Amino acid sequence: MIDARKQRISDAFGAAAACYEDHAGPQRLAARLIADLAQRQAPHGVERILEIGCGTGLLTRDVQARWPGAEMVVTDLSPAMLAKAASGGLVAGRFLTMDGEAPIFDGPWFDLILSSLTFQWFDELPRAIARLVDILRPGGSLIFSTMGRGSFAQWRAAHAQCAVESGVPHYPSLADLRAMLAGFNDAFAFDEMVELDGVGARALLAHLKGIGAVVPAENRAPLDAGKLRRVMAAYDARGGRDSYELLLGRVTRSKVEPRNGGFYL
Repeated sequence: MIDARKQRISDAFGAAAACYEDHAGPQRLAARLIADLAQRQAPHGVERILEIGCGTGLLTRDVQARWPGAEMVVTDLSPAMLAKAASGGLVAGRFLTMDGEAPIFDGPWFDLILSSLTFQWFDELPRAIARLVDILRPGGSLIFSTMGRGSFAQWRAAHAQCAVESGVPHYPSLADLRAMLAGFNDAFAFDEMVELDGVGARALLAHLKGIGAVVPAENRAPLDAGKLRRVMAAYDARGGRDSYELLLGRVTRSKVEPRNGGFYL
């Protein structure tokens, strides 16, 4: 059972499943970056892969093509997104509706855990990362992208100019993410800026609606029509262009770890 906010997120992305890939320019790039990082990290010997937040399958299809012999477990919070990813027979694997913050697996299961632009919807990101690392096999890697604090900076600035609060969540900075990963022996994080193609507030809102990213941060209601018009005008006056800051992280579980007072390889 998921909570009310997670259900709204699931419903919003499910409603966008049919048109998602028409609006998913940054999402395509983020998926490709994750797949490239994963292949450099583990080009061979990958037997079992878990994907968190598959969406319509942008990353899923790429991963399946790179590791055709691996067992894939593909998950998403939204049943409609999951069905879209599984449709057409393009990907072989096991498809599960699952909250990535509460994986149903225990013990070391996976050689790779991959996720592209899903972690920003988690309630407790540091705890979720630790939980996912726990289900890696020794030597396995968690590789993910999430939204960074620099995302939608011009949209936020337009809200501030109009003295209204933005519904965009408070994403972590790169320094924040690095601090979250500092407790792991083998981890790193970096960022990439990706400019949106569209110009103007209407294009930005169409992009967000098209991908289903319309649930505001917790305890923030959508703006009424008058305030929204003022913010849109301020955004357009500032040039009407915005960007994603993609934060990318990798954690690799040690091959030598204590268990029952001893060690294993």
